[in-house]
Amino acid sequence: MIDILIEGGRTLLDGDLSEATLQISGGVIEAAGSALRPAATQIDASGLLVLPGIVDLHGDAFERQMMPRPGVDFPIDVALAESDRQAIGNGITTMFHAVTWSWEPGLRSAANARRMLDAIDLTRPMLAVDTRIHLRHETFNLDAVDEISRWIAEGRIDLFAFNDHMDGTIADLSRPHRRARMVERTGLSDEEFDRLVERVASRTAEVPGANARLAACARAAGVPMLSHDDDTPQMRREYRALGVRIAEFPTTEDTAREAAAAGDFIVFGAPNVVRGGSHTGWTKAADMIGKGLCSVLASDYYYPAPLLAVFRLVHDGILPLPQAWRLISESPACAAGLSDRGVLAVGKRADILIVDDRIALRPRLVAAIACGRLVYLDEPERFVMSHKAARQTVAVA
Repeated sequence: MIDILIEGGRTLLDGDLSEATLQISGGVIEAAGSALRPAATQIDASGLLVLPGIVDLHGDAFERQMMPRPGVDFPIDVALAESDRQAIGNGITTMFHAVTWSWEPGLRSAANARRMLDAIDLTRPMLAVDTRIHLRHETFNLDAVDEISRWIAEGRIDLFAFNDHMDGTIADLSRPHRRARMVERTGLSDEEFDRLVERVASRTAEVPGANARLAACARAAGVPMLSHDDDTPQMRREYRALGVRIAEFPTTEDTAREAAAAGDFIVFGAPNVVRGGSHTGWTKAADMIGKGLCSVLASDYYYPAPLLAVFRLVHDGILPLPQAWRLISESPACAAGLSDRGVLAVGKRADILIVDDRIALRPRLVAAIACGRLVYLDEPERFVMSHKAARQTVAVA
């Protein structure tokens, strides 16, 4: 692993932007300041921002690489490689792939969840992004509880989320467009899907006990937990009682206030900020951020969104850049229990972005360094390498 020196950029250090030089060695930030020793690779970041890498707690855009059209599948390793390129090209250096294991067949089936975990285990060393698993457990998927418990105990799950979309599924049965989309995703006939929903929904009484068991497993393994789409303060309190301290996409302001008052992490989708509101008509993330009711932004279904969202918040006067950037770096790292990243500081993992912010609302990634490796670059004229460094560096443009 080569040494890298980043010079002349406006660098986010100690919560403020100032011109500073970063020295990277052995995959970590070795020094920060001025007049540091020469390195094998030197990067001129003059006029650019130098920022911590993005930590994305929830990204499921990879599903479109696996199944770009209903019923059209591509190999998971191909999908992961393409998703990795998209993620790193948008500044994401730590990615929690949000893998949904539902009671339904098809894209979110047991077989697909197993294949996904196996594929990530195999391909992880070849990926630029530090790739991890956020398992989204549909709470009515009761037959999966034993296997999921084993996965948690074996350390295969990095984040564990409770999802309950049953009420929405039942409501969508009478909405032709949404019904057609659900049925098409599963590959079942209309009649088969109806019978499946009826059978699964009949086990409602078993869900609380299964949730308690899985939460106990996660607590024992030290796996952070999320609850998805909490719609009442009471629901948030019930999940918090199980040790679930991350509220993901709360659907009402009252619920977000309940989470904030208890010190829970609160996640909203970065696409919500970029688009100016939720595509579902629920809570507007920018409003929640302005009220101090959001601590984390995630890519959700669109990898470019975190980077774009931060600069939207700055442009709209909601937050200054250092505080806005914390939503996609330091805070998600803390929520996930990753104390080695999320900020630029001596001894921290060298996940570093160099960003051109000259065009309002259109930040452009110039370079990305992941664990000390230069993995993306767009302006090679800014880089000076020794002959040895040039042979060792793999750059993706």
